[in-house]
Amino acid sequence: MTEFYVDPSGDDSWPGTAERPFASLHRARDAVRDLVRDPAGTVTGDPARTATGDIARDPAVTATGDVVVQLRAGTHVLTAPFELTEADSGRDGHRIVYQAHGYGTADQEQVVVSGGREITGWRIEDGVWLADVGDLDTRQLYVDGRRVERAAIDGLPGTVTMTETGYETDSAAPRTWHNPADVEFVYRGVYPWTEARCGVAAVTTGTDSGVTAGTDRDATTTATSETDDGGATVITMAQPGFGWALDLYNSAWEGNINRGPGLPTRVENDVTFLTEPGTFVLDRSRPGHHVLRYLPLQGEAPDRTRVVAPVLETLLRATGTSGVSFRGLVFADATWLRPGRAEGFLHYHGSGYYEGGPVDKVELVEGQAWVTVPRESARIPACVVIEDAVRVAVERCRFTRMGAAGLELTGGADVSVRGCDFDTLSAGAVSVTRAVNPLVEDNWIHHTGLEFTGSPGIAVLGTKGCTVAHNQVEEMPHCGIVAGPAEGTRILRNLTVGTMGVLADGGGVYLSGPQGDSHENGAVIRGNVIKDTRTPYNFALYTDYGAAWVTVEENVVARADNTAVLQVAPPLDNVVYRGNFWDADPVGVDDVPAGVTYEDNATLPDEEKLAAATAAIQRDAGLLHPRSR
Repeated sequence: MTEFYVDPSGDDSWPGTAERPFASLHRARDAVRDLVRDPAGTVTGDPARTATGDIARDPAVTATGDVVVQLRAGTHVLTAPFELTEADSGRDGHRIVYQAHGYGTADQEQVVVSGGREITGWRIEDGVWLADVGDLDTRQLYVDGRRVERAAIDGLPGTVTMTETGYETDSAAPRTWHNPADVEFVYRGVYPWTEARCGVAAVTTGTDSGVTAGTDRDATTTATSETDDGGATVITMAQPGFGWALDLYNSAWEGNINRGPGLPTRVENDVTFLTEPGTFVLDRSRPGHHVLRYLPLQGEAPDRTRVVAPVLETLLRATGTSGVSFRGLVFADATWLRPGRAEGFLHYHGSGYYEGGPVDKVELVEGQAWVTVPRESARIPACVVIEDAVRVAVERCRFTRMGAAGLELTGGADVSVRGCDFDTLSAGAVSVTRAVNPLVEDNWIHHTGLEFTGSPGIAVLGTKGCTVAHNQVEEMPHCGIVAGPAEGTRILRNLTVGTMGVLADGGGVYLSGPQGDSHENGAVIRGNVIKDTRTPYNFALYTDYGAAWVTVEENVVARADNTAVLQVAPPLDNVVYRGNFWDADPVGVDDVPAGVTYEDNATLPDEEKLAAATAAIQRDAGLLHPRSR
């Protein structure tokens, strides 16, 4: 085995030994790349530097086994994404390992790979901390490791009407906004499973802003201390985002026809909203001279409080890499700026959002209920991306304080994520697409989807032979585990608790679309325990939207609005529900459709009887190695 060392207090001109470590991951990567390319390791000249200025290697260092990069304790701040390619692969069956020093022992060191910037130079005005941050742009802020919210108000004040270009209100309050272009509207529950975001372009005084948008959601009254000065307040929304929202969000239900996003449920990021301690605003009214404002909690002081703003959008990207492991690392402090652009963030379902293009109408009940859906969707990115990789393993790492999703596995084969913790993420934890035989096992996922609330904890799409097993997913705003069309998916012995906390129409485990062409290569959902699925209108264990070739067996569901549903549109096909335990019958159990086999399931409304009958299943579900906060 060959070892290199990296320490935040090291020096990239040093040889990367334990005594003289590198300072950066990038330098360590280059040293490993050189070593693997030239395994003999022969060098001449000074042991620290060659005559050409290249860093030299110890002549005794040869690549005769695994190559391990030992990261010493501390925060390793990235100023650019850490990128690996095919050239950074293990050779001849050996692996290249990036790990916390002492990994797997009681002496394992705390190593943080950060894309953040510590904010200093605070001044205080009227109790508010202010820092000049140049051209810094971010959507998140962390104070002593705690995620703080952007300052906001609940909805728009006054009597409000939606128009083709934005809104009119009889309240003068929006005219006091310091910089309307910084303001973002949040639309929670446009559809029950959807939350959108659109930016403001301008706020003006006027009496006519165009034709109204014709919706049942076009007016409300909100108390405000501001008085009407005789003219309407016109809020013009940023384009093309608002126009796209008018095209995308159209529906009919129970005789009501709705067009557009309706009224915002939350309005974020203006100086005038900064009234709640522990919130912040990024003031970008002067380009290149942005000001960060933070209203502290009681007892906080600039000289003893660490404030970090995430800067990078990507911390790690490994493309075409093989035979690489990441062990015991904390990936932290990344953002995602795309939702703040003029296009907005027009979420539709799961990790998907709309980027313009054709919109289709889907009939839910012929002639009575329908929705419009995007023909194509983009996907929320992750701050750590592994794409087209083979035999890459992510073990006992933590993903935290991120403004998008945590980890994305795309393409490739035999990639595994084991024993990791995911928390404090704006979007989902793990996304797996188009991969062969990926494994997501023994991961603890909690408090994710904090900004993009439709995001599932684990999402699987277009994979072959994916296994999702023994994960614990809790405190989620929407679905816990989601699987779209795929082949041979196995969702086994997971525990979900407290899912569907914000948006509706989902479940602890949600699966949709065809899953193969027979039960042999179809999906299996077995041995999962699903508890406390919270928002009304949910189906805790949910096979939906034409799911086919699925076996659902020996699962336990308790304390949900609905345990499961057998009648969906498009209908289920070759779906078997067998040997499951519920505290209430699934919807449709009295009239099981032709595409569903429902046999040997038990409904036990008494909580104690359900617990006794399912003790073995509940004991085996969830983490293989439990952790505590």
